[in-house]
Amino acid sequence: MRNWTGQRVLIIGAARQGLALARYLAKRGAEVTLNDQRTAEQSTGAIESLKGIPLKWVLGGHPLELLDQVDLVCLSGGVSPDMPLVVEAARRGIPLSNDSQLFLEAVPCPVIGITGSAGKTTTTTLVGRMAEAHVQLPNRAWVGGNIGTPLIDQLDQMQPADLVVLELSSFQLELMTSAPQIAAVLNITPNHLDRHGTMAAYTAAKARILDFQPENSVSILNRDDSGSWDLLPKVRGKLVSFGFERPDNGATGTFIENGQLIWQSAGTTTAFLSRSDILLRGDHNLASVLAAGAIGFAAGFSVEAVAAGVRGFTGVPHRLQLVRELRGVKYYNDSIATAPERTCAAIRSFTEPIVVLLGGRDKNLPWDDLAALVHERVDHVVVFGEASIKILAALGPVRPQRRPYTIQHCGDLETAVEAAAEVAEPGSVVLLSPGGTSYDQFNDFEERGEAYQLWVNRLP
Repeated sequence: MRNWTGQRVLIIGAARQGLALARYLAKRGAEVTLNDQRTAEQSTGAIESLKGIPLKWVLGGHPLELLDQVDLVCLSGGVSPDMPLVVEAARRGIPLSNDSQLFLEAVPCPVIGITGSAGKTTTTTLVGRMAEAHVQLPNRAWVGGNIGTPLIDQLDQMQPADLVVLELSSFQLELMTSAPQIAAVLNITPNHLDRHGTMAAYTAAKARILDFQPENSVSILNRDDSGSWDLLPKVRGKLVSFGFERPDNGATGTFIENGQLIWQSAGTTTAFLSRSDILLRGDHNLASVLAAGAIGFAAGFSVEAVAAGVRGFTGVPHRLQLVRELRGVKYYNDSIATAPERTCAAIRSFTEPIVVLLGGRDKNLPWDDLAALVHERVDHVVVFGEASIKILAALGPVRPQRRPYTIQHCGDLETAVEAAAEVAEPGSVVLLSPGGTSYDQFNDFEERGEAYQLWVNRLP
């Protein structure tokens, strides 16, 4: 394991990943400087969480002097490599890294890595549940990364017979030169173009989970998604796939047939679930279950462990989460939908009349496909937040006798909840599935989802 004693490390970004990495490195003798744009007053929670840990705080800006006599610069997920401080570090030849890269360099047990534009949190959670059913005590399954808890500062507790299930974002992957032994790319569709600039750059970031895999690795790709399937030439080891139709020529993977989810390998097929066992709404969630099954079988899980991971699972928080039913109206929290494509998937999950809440901050993504679906499937639209003008332009004006029957523009989410409640009729669904990020009004999608739940539960 790498010796950190006396290593001078600058960490940019004092959010979850930066704080976890600071704890890990400082405890191992590194000289850590933690830098964030926010002021000390805005960072009281972060500062308190690292109380007693020896490190230096530099807050309120990113001065270039921070790079003087630095051995390594680590970026939190929300920090762009294009920011001046990072560009200057690269110009000076200072190595760049992040918590996920350092974790993979040091982890003592096998790792399953999962990335994708959509569905990775649900898939990671499902695989984590399968892993917990598979791993026998005293060994343990660990689930984290871009979901839940960064695992870097829990390395000391991990044993060689444990198993890690790691969700990885494009932000994390774009700096990484290590890869997990089992890696899944669920799909690649337009997302985070405000950060990556082009689809080519975004795809290249996702593909890094395959680029650095060892030759004895396993790669899982989606037969039904061209963005994922086009990465086939990058597979260095064994290919396992998933999709709705049976894979050609007896290839290894999962599919669904006659209401049964099936695993095919070495010329044999095994039914591992009935579609009726899946409590999640929508075909996009069915795809996530097929992906999780493919990953689980690729990792050597039993049929019983794979099935146990799915049965009884009602979804992750903030993903099509039922908040309450009030006067015959069901309110759903899908705050995790931060791209228009994910809002489309959410809308397709319902047959009931829909009131949808759209907004947040745009990621430089097209809204035209979502607008077309809204005109086909949605009765009422409430638009809020920073992206409102772009969304309203994509939707166009209300047309007599055609969906959506009303479009309302609200300044913030709380007002939008009240407006949605006014137009919702018994038997309908009010769906927060914004299509944009939360950063115009909230720290993250979790905070936005919790605020939505609070305001929904306050409705009289």
